[in-house]
Amino acid sequence: MKHTRLFALAVVLASLPLTLAISGSNSTYDFLRTDVGARAGALAGSFVTITNDPATIFYNPAGLGTLEEPMGSLGFFKHLLDINSGYATYSQPISDLGHFGVGVLYVNYGSFDETDDFGNKTGNTFSASDLAFSLGYSNTIDENLYWGANAKFIYSSIAGEKSTGLAADLGILYTIPESNVTLGASLRNLGTQLTSYLSTKENLPVDFVVGASVVPKGIPLLLNLNFHKLNEEAKTFGDRFKAFSIGGEFTLSRVLQARVGYSNEQRQELKTGASAGLAGFSGGIGITVKEYKVDYALSSLGSIGALHRITIGAIF
Repeated sequence: MKHTRLFALAVVLASLPLTLAISGSNSTYDFLRTDVGARAGALAGSFVTITNDPATIFYNPAGLGTLEEPMGSLGFFKHLLDINSGYATYSQPISDLGHFGVGVLYVNYGSFDETDDFGNKTGNTFSASDLAFSLGYSNTIDENLYWGANAKFIYSSIAGEKSTGLAADLGILYTIPESNVTLGASLRNLGTQLTSYLSTKENLPVDFVVGASVVPKGIPLLLNLNFHKLNEEAKTFGDRFKAFSIGGEFTLSRVLQARVGYSNEQRQELKTGASAGLAGFSGGIGITVKEYKVDYALSSLGSIGALHRITIGAIF
């Protein structure tokens, strides 16, 4: 057990020099940063150490290895204005081979009025949309230590212009059952554009996330802490850790779960003057009936509005 812990720590530390050198700023395909699923949205995106949930394919593919049975989920995301998004995912273990999963994420941005160079409407409209398809795999390295990887194809279109890309997600997850602690790290969207919208290729939104979760003794609470964008440049060492999120999931009964979350980065970005209202805070509920689950989440954007997510999941 001691060697396993040291190995997990060594893998995470070895990743730091590489990821700190990769910038995810000024990138394209930013829809890949959007929280997927109502449970993740309610927890403010603190999902890198979540286990036994098929939506982990979008956050940390190593989490697929913790699924105990074939599971799937699909969800709808109502954004501001006419922006809508949906996803579907399915994963199952295959004896002696490991855990496999697939995930699809789609965003439609609605219709826009076309204008000329002077801002005059031409009478025509155009649309924009994004699509990402992920194929994931996870297996164990040692007892309670999981690794995972995704291969991801990305397609985006706007006003007749199209772009495609390929990316990979890498992840590691370590559970400590005797302490009810889980540690995890993932490196997401590591790849390149195959074809660009015009003539210039752009970077992908690379994101290195490290997190931990714990179930305090005697309390039916799953508490998560994630640090996001650790690969991006920062003015000071402390600034590098400002993009953090915290999530708590209370198990009220076998049927009902209540969730709350806080995203520090989102709150800072949405602050208007000296006040940000409830920006950065989120909440939701989960209902489990036998092999079915329904989750709902509301995420506040302060004075701008709120986002709504709903997810339906099942064990097969």
